[in-house]
Amino acid sequence: MTLQQAASASAGFLRLLLISRPVLWINTVGVAVVGLWLGGQLWSWSLPWTLTLVWLTLPFNLLIYGLNDLSDGPEDALSPRKGGLQGARLRPGESRWIVAAIAALNAPLGFWLLVLAPAAAAWILLGALIFAAYSLPPLRLKSRPLLDSLSNAAYALPLLAALQLTGRAVPWPDLLGLICWAVAKHAFDAVQDRSADQKSGVRTVAVHLGVRGTVLWSAAWLLASILLLGSQSLWLGAGITLVSGGLLAWLWIHPDEPTAARLYLGSLLSPWILGTICGLPLVAHLVQRW
Repeated sequence: MTLQQAASASAGFLRLLLISRPVLWINTVGVAVVGLWLGGQLWSWSLPWTLTLVWLTLPFNLLIYGLNDLSDGPEDALSPRKGGLQGARLRPGESRWIVAAIAALNAPLGFWLLVLAPAAAAWILLGALIFAAYSLPPLRLKSRPLLDSLSNAAYALPLLAALQLTGRAVPWPDLLGLICWAVAKHAFDAVQDRSADQKSGVRTVAVHLGVRGTVLWSAAWLLASILLLGSQSLWLGAGITLVSGGLLAWLWIHPDEPTAARLYLGSLLSPWILGTICGLPLVAHLVQRW
């Protein structure tokens, strides 16, 4: 490989990395790790688990966000936040090689996990289908108000995949609480793109309900999440109330898109903050055992 070819390959990889939004990988990898923790095998490094973990990084997130960028060209062109770390604006001629990269990265991992752990692979594949349906026609759930938010429940499926690997029963309050939180977060995040989506003819939950209506919709799901997850961990329930509830309260007081855009950083960081809060009791438990 020549130096020029190496530079081109490196640039291509970095471009795919940007499209996959690494800061959001916690939404897939983190959920799977929680599932492994709940299954009592936090430090497991079996081949099926390693394949699952690798799949849920660049390959799976490239599928989620690459397909989304492929279908969101008109909206992204009107959104000031796209074109950087918050989402790519695809260049002319990129579509074909991005689709090829999505297939090349996901197909081998999906095949081998199906061979080694078919039940776990099935949950991730179901998530892939839902995310594809969110972005692509004919369903294009992004443009079907309320269903766009509800489809975000797919972010909970890596937890089920991890539990399949451990053979443990599903902790329903944790699973349902995670689903409710994901639905609430999607609606909150949609507010900042309301005008761009409306001008492009995309009827998201925020376009359909308006800012305050979306806040109420999000708050209802968030309350359910607090009750479900708070019943399992007071730390986590309090964290969701303060972090996600605080963001919603501020948007209710200032119901406009510029406020939603400013608050998005808090929403972007919320999985990291809540993951840290959730991990504190685990660390304390491990320290006590040692």
